[in-house]
Amino acid sequence: MPQFPPLQENIHADVCVIGAGISGLTTAYLLAKAGRQVVVLDDGPVAGGMTMATTAHITNMHDDRYFEVEKLHGREGARLAADSHSAAIDRIETIVRQERIDCDFQRLDGYLFLAAGDKRDTLERELDAARRAGLRAVDLIERAPFSSFDSGPCLRFPNIAQFHPLKYLAHLARAIEQAGGRIFCDTHADSVEGGVPAVIQAGQHVVTADAVVVATNVPINDRVTIHTKQAPYMTYVIAARVPPGAVPPVLSWDTGDPYHYIRLHGDLLIVGGEDHKSGQASDTPERYRRLETWARERFPTMGPVEFVWAGQVMESQDYLAFIGRNPSDHENIYVVTGDSGMGITHGTIAGMLLTDLILARINPWAKLYDPARVTLAAAADFARENSNVALQYTEWLTGGDVASADEIQPGGGAIVRKGLEKIAVYRDPQGKLHERNAACPHLGCVVHWNRAETTWDCPCHGSRFDRYGKVINGPANRDLAPAEKSQDKRAA
Repeated sequence: MPQFPPLQENIHADVCVIGAGISGLTTAYLLAKAGRQVVVLDDGPVAGGMTMATTAHITNMHDDRYFEVEKLHGREGARLAADSHSAAIDRIETIVRQERIDCDFQRLDGYLFLAAGDKRDTLERELDAARRAGLRAVDLIERAPFSSFDSGPCLRFPNIAQFHPLKYLAHLARAIEQAGGRIFCDTHADSVEGGVPAVIQAGQHVVTADAVVVATNVPINDRVTIHTKQAPYMTYVIAARVPPGAVPPVLSWDTGDPYHYIRLHGDLLIVGGEDHKSGQASDTPERYRRLETWARERFPTMGPVEFVWAGQVMESQDYLAFIGRNPSDHENIYVVTGDSGMGITHGTIAGMLLTDLILARINPWAKLYDPARVTLAAAADFARENSNVALQYTEWLTGGDVASADEIQPGGGAIVRKGLEKIAVYRDPQGKLHERNAACPHLGCVVHWNRAETTWDCPCHGSRFDRYGKVINGPANRDLAPAEKSQDKRAA
């Protein structure tokens, strides 16, 4: 990956993009190509966030089903959703060709097959809805092209794609520079203030801009509004080698809940799924074992698992991303979030749509993805998810995970109650304890230890912190407070 220095001076740009993942870099690239002066800030390396964790299915097969999208957004909304995701695939292919990017881009077919216990009716409903949405080439066939197991009936989504996301974004970052854009890594955006100009405080330095795009997976500039309309889910991935020809080069998904998805990269079979609400599962290492069991039942020639990792997806309550002007801020502040498991295409849609909005061009998708939208048909999901969030605050009334830090093994973490406070305690492999206040800096939920990822995850809105309490995912925009600070404050 290309390396970029941290910000060392105060600067001005036409547009400041915060976040160097698929959404941020695509937006910056298209704006730079349109002649705008663009600055990109990221508090880590290029593509070091959730884009690094994607399995990169580039598809117009909707994760939440077109018949569900149609139910909430109508036939025209479903058509626009299908059109935008198909256009995103085409745009990626165009960029790859024009920039001559060697990123293993490949057009292929995708197959949606039934999970155990599901019925053919699910596929038939989705087939009808997908065709009404304009995907007329989708067809129902009797089995997917796997020789090692019989998938049963499935839907074939033709001419979708896959690629190597880091190879793609590495070149996109260089192309931004060549077009006059500037990228600064290891630069944390502490605050974003809209207005003319907008002001971004980044440590000791300030960036001013005519427009700001917050592309941080989860917005760091919005305290409440958008976070009540989406929920964070962890998803897990394993990869193991398979003999040549054992698995066809296709994308595939089942209809389970949680569902499973697969792709091939060279001789690596990549299998993902076993999702759960972030911060709300105690069996996270078991998720990898369940993925392996599921995969070996279907691909018995699979070798030992060589790689495991996890990522977080934001599930919007009406199945579509939020892309556009931030509803609780000035007109020149834009956000993208709510990838709903389709981060590569949603991120590319964001680049296309936000570029049009910033350049005052009409875009037919603007209303569909408007972050200010209220989808009345999703009211039940809205109420359920926010009731779940409210329930998490009752944890301040309970005890800790363990009675004492003495019970925490090396490499492990747990919540310990100390008086009125809850402390997130990690014991490193050398036995040293690292203590942080367990209150998420966003809105005060108690974080939970993720044993599989050795992270502290917030069960309310998806903030995540490394084992030492450093923030790695918003909406929190600062680290967990040191335990000593919280105790000193209480004593004062």
